[in-house]
Amino acid sequence: MTDVFKALSDETRLRILSLILNGEMCVCEIEDCLGLTQSNASRHLTTLKNAGILSSSKQAQWAYYKMNEEFCNENRELINYLTKKLKSLSTYESDNRKREKCKQSDLCNKMRSDCNE
Repeated sequence: MTDVFKALSDETRLRILSLILNGEMCVCEIEDCLGLTQSNASRHLTTLKNAGILSSSKQAQWAYYKMNEEFCNENRELINYLTKKLKSLSTYESDNRKREKCKQSDLCNKMRSDCNE
């Protein structure tokens, strides 16, 4: 349990969580939305995953993160509390507007195309 609260005690990790609460995201999308470097994003995502909050999958060289279903089921009240509090903060609203623009622009597919050229 202490790992969970340590993971949630960082503003950047809360911002990442706010994005992922709205659905699965690729690391490159998280980097773009929050202005993080790849190493910084990966470090924070690893902390959230190690705490059991997130789960991940790989598709080729791309890593995708989503909420860990088991964690959500066991901690529904905590998830509801965090969702409510995060939605009330302007920083998180701004991040999620960026998330929507990022999803609409299909950032990951554009990056894949650039890598394959």
